[in-house]
Amino acid sequence: MIVLGSTGSIGVNTLYIAKKFGLKVETLVAGRNTELLQQQINEFQPERVVVGDLESKEKISHPNVTYGEEAILEAIEVSKSDVVVNALVGFLGLKPTLKAQELGKKIALANKESLVAGGKFIDCSNITPIDSEHFGLWYLLQDKKQISKMYITASGGAFRDWNVKDIAKASLADTQKHPNWSMGQKITIDSATMVNKIFELLEGYWLFKDKFHTAPALDGFIETKSIIHALIDFVDGSTTAHIANADMKLPIAYALMRKVDTEILKPVDFTELGSMEFRKIGTDRYPAWKIKDELLANPDLGVVVNSANEVAIDSFIKGKCDFSDISRNILVTVEKYKGITLNCVDDVFQIDREIRDRGIYPFK
Repeated sequence: MIVLGSTGSIGVNTLYIAKKFGLKVETLVAGRNTELLQQQINEFQPERVVVGDLESKEKISHPNVTYGEEAILEAIEVSKSDVVVNALVGFLGLKPTLKAQELGKKIALANKESLVAGGKFIDCSNITPIDSEHFGLWYLLQDKKQISKMYITASGGAFRDWNVKDIAKASLADTQKHPNWSMGQKITIDSATMVNKIFELLEGYWLFKDKFHTAPALDGFIETKSIIHALIDFVDGSTTAHIANADMKLPIAYALMRKVDTEILKPVDFTELGSMEFRKIGTDRYPAWKIKDELLANPDLGVVVNSANEVAIDSFIKGKCDFSDISRNILVTVEKYKGITLNCVDDVFQIDREIRDRGIYPFK
């Protein structure tokens, strides 16, 4: 396989599954975590390695190391493996997804932004999602009954129990205190704003829109223990939930092998779990949630939401705006691009450049 983003949490878990089941790793792609990457190289002996920049390249001991975005695309093209695990973070992951699609490779997709920004131009029939929520929906869909609505769950992020009035001035360190687990910096911020769940709804639209009895209907709510990942309402009035301990090894194993007959996780012990709590996602705490229905009605807006979000997060990390400005920038940008239509994949990159060149709106 080709593993893009090998040093992130998804990449590390992917290599765990590769080792457990004896799967060959042909190509490793990572950013700047050269120490962990070198350990992975020593263990898995890939044929080629790609890193983020020249400085990182010079720290890696391997006979075939390249660097940069174009090198990622070239590595996908020259690799013989027909499976690409795309666990890159952000808009950077879109071109590799398109390249893998062009080459007819199977894509195990953890890069949300590929479908959020470019879903209109991606053939989802060759994609298996690496995401607890979408894996849960896929798993439930093995029962061929007609469906009426899909739900995904959210943890609520770092500020689910904060006083709403205090959230606007939250620090970067505050955003990283996820209540249930440890993730990368950006996705933990996205969890705190609920943008991560907005992205997952749009991913669900592209992945499963053809499965609905009528028009696609997707929604989300908070389940504080992150044990229930997805639910489906069937047209007969019944609802089925996918329940599992939160561990990405399970969806990764299915994405790579399609069928798993070995225990990957310990089953949930409900007598140990005790009570469960469910909450609505309120727009007072999560202002960006206001665009959820508009985004599902016009999925072409996905690139707008993604770019506005990445621009604002970059400003927030650099201390140039407040936490609340992330959601505010998304809402203002979506209003500016309301009614947008993407006619070709080049439109995706053009709009992304426009929004990045403009930068965050001056809210102060």
